[in-house]
Amino acid sequence: MEFISSLLKVGRFQKLQMITEYFIQFMNRRKINNNLLCSECFKDEGLKLDSFQIGILNNQKCPNCKSINGKKLNENLIEKLIYRFFISGTVHKVEYGAAPLIKYNSYHYKKTEVDFGELLNQDVKLLEQILKIGFFHYGPRLWTLGHIEPLEDLRSLTNRNKIVERIIAGYTIKFLGVQESFYRIRKNPDFPINCDQYDSNPNPGSGRLDSEDFPVLYGSQDLEVCIHECRVTVSDELYIAKLKPTSRLKLLDLTKEVNEKFNTEFESLGIAVSMIHSAGSYSYEITKSIAKSVKKSGFDGIIYPSFFSSVRTGSSGDFVSKFKESSENISYIIPNIALFGFPVKEEKIIVQNINKLILDKVEYTISFGPAKIA
Repeated sequence: MEFISSLLKVGRFQKLQMITEYFIQFMNRRKINNNLLCSECFKDEGLKLDSFQIGILNNQKCPNCKSINGKKLNENLIEKLIYRFFISGTVHKVEYGAAPLIKYNSYHYKKTEVDFGELLNQDVKLLEQILKIGFFHYGPRLWTLGHIEPLEDLRSLTNRNKIVERIIAGYTIKFLGVQESFYRIRKNPDFPINCDQYDSNPNPGSGRLDSEDFPVLYGSQDLEVCIHECRVTVSDELYIAKLKPTSRLKLLDLTKEVNEKFNTEFESLGIAVSMIHSAGSYSYEITKSIAKSVKKSGFDGIIYPSFFSSVRTGSSGDFVSKFKESSENISYIIPNIALFGFPVKEEKIIVQNINKLILDKVEYTISFGPAKIA
């Protein structure tokens, strides 16, 4: 009745506009409420658990399997489930970069070329019939697997310096002010209330940026990232310090958008830097070299993306978007702070507060993917 009353108060053009918007909303609501499957429809355990996590809980009878116990899936949720299980769930990681092994579209309807195994093949046939799609092996663009010119130059001792110079010139300068603070965690310190215990490791060389002759203090403004970065266990005695600069510190911020121009992803410096910080310890040779050059350029430290950013923010499934977005200052990045030298001893920062840290509860948010792809 309210809608009809509103129509009587407006002109002909506005009437037409309101009726069109109302019809679109009505069709969207109908689509959203149109349950097609439920979590009990599936044979594969991982697919069943994934669909139960994202499905809608109600007592309606499933139109496919007639169960009232399963969580219901409309068309939108089925598409989300397929992306979550078959795309994110088949991401293959390489040294630098990652890409899914499977894709799907309507052109492959009734032409699926992937063998997922007996149980999952039955579920795939059901999904194909519902959405009129088919699955196929995916050949990713080579840049997603690390074939990027700046990255290849960084891996080369001959060409590395010219790319490091571009990094220093292209990324944002961030000043860490005296009103700001960050955290540093220590595992099993000998003297936990001694401020010196929260300075840089006196035996450097094993971290992402520090070398034997190049100490680095690591910290973060995100407490949970600090815990992840320290690889803590429930048996560790943990202590946390709140640190604060005594004067303004000049940092190179590698988590912001880089000032660059490129025609394709194959030329992107930002994506190259993102991939380095998402890589394992084999990339440390490069990151240590960058850190030393940054210090020589007059910086007190670096702000860099945490290796655990994707799992901290729940964006670990979409690696391709992650690498592209991380070069464009997207909010999935959790920054770490690295200060050169011994900043506590040098009185560049002070230890404001020390507390014991207790792990009360650890939770995991999980999803699944196919075990067999042939």
